Order: sequence, then C-alpha cells, then structure tokens
Amino acid sequence: MRKLLYLTFFLLVGVSIYGQTGYSSYKQQVERLNVIAKAHPQKTSLKSLGKTIGGKEIWMLAIGSGDMQSKPAIAVVGGIEGNHLLGTELAVGFAEKLLNNNSDSAKNLLDRTTFYIFPNMSPDAMDQYFSAVKYERTGNAVPTDEDRDGKTDEDGFEDLDGDGKITMMRIQSLIGNYRINPEENRSLVKADPSKGEVGNYLVLTEGIDNDKDGSFNEDGKGGVSFNKNFSFRHPSFTPGAGEFAISEIENRVMLDKLYEMFNVFAVVSFSSVNNLSTPVTFNAANTTPRIITGYLEEDAKANAMVSDLYNKSTNMKDAPKSMGLGGDFASWAYFHYGRLSYSTPGWFVPKPKADTSKKEKPTVISDSIANYFRWSAAQTEKGGFTPWKKIQHPDFPNQSVEVGGLEPFVLVNPPYNLVPDLITKHTDFITKLAALQPRISIENLRTEKLGNNITRITATVMNSGALPSHSKIGERSYWVKKVNVKLNTSANQSVLSGKKIQLLNSAEALSAKELTWLVRGSGQVSIEAGSPTTGIKKIDINL
Repeated sequence: MRKLLYLTFFLLVGVSIYGQTGYSSYKQQVERLNVIAKAHPQKTSLKSLGKTIGGKEIWMLAIGSGDMQSKPAIAVVGGIEGNHLLGTELAVGFAEKLLNNNSDSAKNLLDRTTFYIFPNMSPDAMDQYFSAVKYERTGNAVPTDEDRDGKTDEDGFEDLDGDGKITMMRIQSLIGNYRINPEENRSLVKADPSKGEVGNYLVLTEGIDNDKDGSFNEDGKGGVSFNKNFSFRHPSFTPGAGEFAISEIENRVMLDKLYEMFNVFAVVSFSSVNNLSTPVTFNAANTTPRIITGYLEEDAKANAMVSDLYNKSTNMKDAPKSMGLGGDFASWAYFHYGRLSYSTPGWFVPKPKADTSKKEKPTVISDSIANYFRWSAAQTEKGGFTPWKKIQHPDFPNQSVEVGGLEPFVLVNPPYNLVPDLITKHTDFITKLAALQPRISIENLRTEKLGNNITRITATVMNSGALPSHSKIGERSYWVKKVNVKLNTSANQSVLSGKKIQLLNSAEALSAKELTWLVRGSGQVSIEAGSPTTGIKKIDINL
C-alpha cells in the first residue's frame, strides 16, 4: 500500500516536474527536491538550513553513498543572484540527472565523491519572476533604506503600461544622453560627443519618482543581495550589500554549514562571475601584500586546467569575462573559504553572425541588447521585446514618454527550451571535475630488518589526482585540514626515527613524498594518510 501511495505521489508530482515547460517556481523547486529525496533515500539527505525573512526554506541536498563525510566533496550552488533562474535549474537538474543515471560509472562516482547541492540561495528574490509584476530582483525580503532618507522601500517600480513587466522608459529630452541605435531601432545606446553624436533621450526604468528626490526606483522592494553580502571585499555602503558582511540569514546558514564540511575540495557556483570560460590570470603583485587579492600561482594553474575542461564540456563560445566585484560568493569561496572556486553563468547570449540571405550587415556598435534581439530572431522561442508605447507620465508633463524595450530576465536566462541541453552539458562538466579530485594513496612500501629488533619502514604518500589536496591559499588557513600521516604503533613498539604524526602541506596534483621511520619491536603497525578532501588510506605492516 505504501509503495502504491508513493508511486501515485511520484506520478502526480513527477510528471509535472519532468515535463515542465518553463522555469520552476520556488514551490516547484521544493517538489522536485522532495521527489529526489523520496526516490533515492539511500543516496540523499535533504534538509532545511533555515528560513528567509520571506518565510521560505533554504534547502541543502547531499548526494553520495555510505558515509558522505568521509569522501572528497564538491559543493554546487545555485540561486546566487535572484534574477538568475538558470542557476537553480542547473543545480537541481544536475541532481536529477546524476541520481537517474544507473550506470556503473555513476555508481562509482557516488562511491568516491559526495555532492552538497545548495539549489536556491535567493528564494525571496527569485519568486519575483512568478509575481503579478515581473522585474529583476536580487535582494531578499529585508526592508532597506537604500537612499538613506529614513524610509524603507518607498520608491519602487510601477507597471505604467499594465503589461505585468517592468521594462524601460525613454523620454525625449534636450539633455538626453542616449540615442536610438542606428543598427537596431528597438534599442538605445549612449551618445559619444567625441564622435559628434547627439543624445535626445533619457533612459530610466519603468516607474515614477515616488519620494520626489530626483531619482527613480532607487529604494524599492528587495533588500540585501546574497551575492553582495560576503566578507571578501564587502562593498559596504552600496545598495544591496547589507549593513555589514554576512548580515543575512541566507549567507549565515550557508557559511555555517560549509565550515562544518571539511571534505569540500571544490565549489562550483552559477552566477554572473565567470572564471571558467576564461580562466583567472596570475598577477604576483596581488599575491604579495598581507591581504591577498589575486589567485596564487598554483591555484591559477589549476583554474586554467579546469577552464579548459569546462570549455570542452560545454562548447560555448564568446563568453563575457566577469570577475567578482566584491562581496560575491565565488571570491569568498576561494579567498576566505580556501577552496578551489569555479563559477559560471551557465549561459550567455551568443554573438550571431550576420545573415547575408537577409542582407544583414555585421554590427559595428557594441550593444548587448541589440545583440540579443538579433540572436533571438533566429530562435524557436522568440520574445524578449515589448513594443514602445506612449504614456502620460506625471514626472514628465508635456514630454514624449514611451515604455517598452528589452524585457526583464532575458539577458541572463535563455529560453527554457535550451535549458535541458545546458543541464546535460554542466552535469557532464561537474562529473568530469569530480574525476580530477585529489586521491591519497600509500605506495612503494618497503621494510628492512636492521637487527636489534629494529625495522626501517619506507613508504610513499602520493596524490594520484589531477587536482591538489587543497588550494595553495587554503594552506594559509588553519581551518582547512591538511594531509595527516600517522604511524600507529602498540605498547610494545617504539619509534626511534621519524614522526608518528606529521602534517603535509598541499599535496600537489600527481605528486609524491617519501617518508621513513625506524621502529623497534615486533608485531604489526599501520600507516594512515589523508585528509577530509582526499579521503583516508590505511595500510598494515608486519615488522
């Protein structure tokens, strides 16, 4: 009977999930996570880390077999920016594809690797996509006073044309600094006076100046942004950053959990930061001060190798290079958490070639919106543009004001019909990344009798993985557990030479270190070597 009830639940929920035709709402995300956990109880652990101010649970899904904490782990994080729905789809989709794969290779992967998935770290902000009025929001539900006038959330957007979307306003003005793009009349670009260009439009987001301070929509609903609230280069006193670093429940519960999980060797996050399409570059000047602001050389080399793997796995070209601006999660994961940190938006608008059959000419003006319109025209799912419509605006009497243009979300989220393929590609990348994980082994064991009941033991501790046991910057953190080599002896045995317990710095990829001991006594001893990020290996030795 219980099996029948479960099957009924799976069919009722699962069909709507796996046959979905659009991005998942928060409620649908939770349903998908529960389906995963119920279908794979031996391989998953689903738990809430806490609740947002908006009343939404913050979920973490652990995937693995056996003792998950005893194996190297990768943390996969989505929902880092509330307007980036694709990040959550990639995180949840990775879990679904991984667990629905019954191959031997998938089983072996879970036998040696744990995955901690944080699917949506901005649930309050992301649900704005599914609200009656859509607009791109990255802040949580905490009331904020962004314009420092003593009032909170008093100057937000207004849907002036009643279409359920917040787009743009273009206002004809003699002091305007924008002009219509001559290559794409649906878009506007900044005029360049040095080239003799004259602007004739002001461009603002759709809304009115509620508090009459001369600024539009500068203090609306949507408080602190998850991806601006971290401690590395926290952008204090800027909109969305919070009163201080790690001020928000979303950030705190995640960091508390990550600091408990010593076995995480790498973090893969989906956000606007992109150090995968184009790897970071090593700059010695940024690594010598007391406060390091650049990747250390060995970590930059590891990033380059993983970047190459990513580009081969996804085959996406023309990616914009985007590094962390401060307060962002990807930078924190490297500089303050001390892990190998890899981040990608997962998708970006490709640069389409001119269609000569339609007599299109190559574009000269750099305009991301015009580029989107040209690309979108060739897609199965078209859209992303709201025709410009004249309105009467109370703040611009006797002026021509139009509302329309690019629709929200479309520059960072592809049409949904492209998402399944992106999930497949990123699942492939993450599984290949896991195959590079550090692996400690004990090789070349030798024993030599020296007389007087003394034995020389020689062994090589080797990292056979293509990634180091932990990052170079992690070596400087007392929180990151180093490789520990222990010689376990009994009461009738004594160590004459060599340390019974010794810590090794980062075990570089495909590196080895030979160790030797002199032991007096008889019977059996053992060597244990490893760390949470590599797993522990043990070997018994007869003296």
